[in-house]
Amino acid sequence: MKIEIWSDVICPFCYIGKRKFETALAQFADKEHIEVEWKSFQLMPDLNPIPGKSLDDILVETKGMSRGQAEAMNARVTQIAKKIGLVYNLEKSIPANTFNAHRFTHFAKTQGKQGEAEEALFKAYFTDSRDIGDYAVLIELGKEIGLDTEALKTALENGSYADAVRKDIDEAQQLGVNGVPFFVFDRKQAVSGAQEPATFLQVLEGSFAEWRKNNPETKLNVIDGQACSTDGQCN
Repeated sequence: MKIEIWSDVICPFCYIGKRKFETALAQFADKEHIEVEWKSFQLMPDLNPIPGKSLDDILVETKGMSRGQAEAMNARVTQIAKKIGLVYNLEKSIPANTFNAHRFTHFAKTQGKQGEAEEALFKAYFTDSRDIGDYAVLIELGKEIGLDTEALKTALENGSYADAVRKDIDEAQQLGVNGVPFFVFDRKQAVSGAQEPATFLQVLEGSFAEWRKNNPETKLNVIDGQACSTDGQCN
């Protein structure tokens, strides 16, 4: 069963939601039957970051917040993240337009490492204060998770996967997604926001039960005969 997660890598609740969802998935008995696909979403698609500008500066200038409101919001999400083992250093985060970071995740998907790419980007932005809009940083992250860095460099430089990112964003609009994280289970049920693991697990179990009815496991009709088994017995 496929679970699609619309997310932006500068969204603090997306990282929190990722970790809470992973906690639920680890408890799910049939997790080997779950396919997770990350989908692109941009909270600030028009952001053109200026060197030296902090996250608080950006929120004040683009979201109409007072500096006090920006600082209070970031302090609140930092404490929420801390409760589940995530370290946020938002006062040091480097604001970035995430379009190229999303292209990076689509490239990683072709090499079976999309989940690792998402985790690397979240940690780079929220914890390590790295500029995820910089090609050099993306290539280094790719190296750290085992991607083909030469192919990644070529893909970034020639604009590959831009259409894939736009397709995800368009698809989100068609589904009525106006905030992230947004989790879609088998295109039948959705969960918005960084819900608690118990909520994710409940939806997982319900969605999977319905999916299993429509996708029963193949059972072979076996005609038994003389054979040897792995316990060393030949009968």
